[in-house]
Amino acid sequence: MTVIAIGADHAGYSLKEDLKAWLVGGGHQVLDFGTHSLESVDYPDFAGPVADAVTSGAAVRGVLVCGTGMGMAMAANKLDGVRAAVCLDPLMARMSREHNDANVLALGARITGRDAAVEILATWLAADFAGGRHARRVEKIVDLDRVRGPESADAQAR
Repeated sequence: MTVIAIGADHAGYSLKEDLKAWLVGGGHQVLDFGTHSLESVDYPDFAGPVADAVTSGAAVRGVLVCGTGMGMAMAANKLDGVRAAVCLDPLMARMSREHNDANVLALGARITGRDAAVEILATWLAADFAGGRHARRVEKIVDLDRVRGPESADAQAR
């Protein structure tokens, strides 16, 4: 059983619920970080806990849903160790895993229908990181977390 963290804002709530049901039906354990209604909320409040669950090892991967997926991906990618990818089709999903070792999938409920989102998620979950020459590139992404850490941001602000 794979543990998947999931979260959404109000725009992504309904799709999140559909994806959660699909995941549970497929035998996955789901950590649902909300939102739990259509009431307006702020997407970073949900991106952070999902990203934390992935980087802490509480979940193997994360799924975020907002209107376009972009806000969630931007917020999640602020956390060290997160490689969140907005995917609009199965090819993007597969490539985000094979080439970029994406550990968080961001989807846009306003631009991706339920069936397409399930296909994207299924493809993303089934794909593995290819390693090889891609490992060197992913390591350079990881290095950016170390190089551009809090000390660097403080120095730039001064």
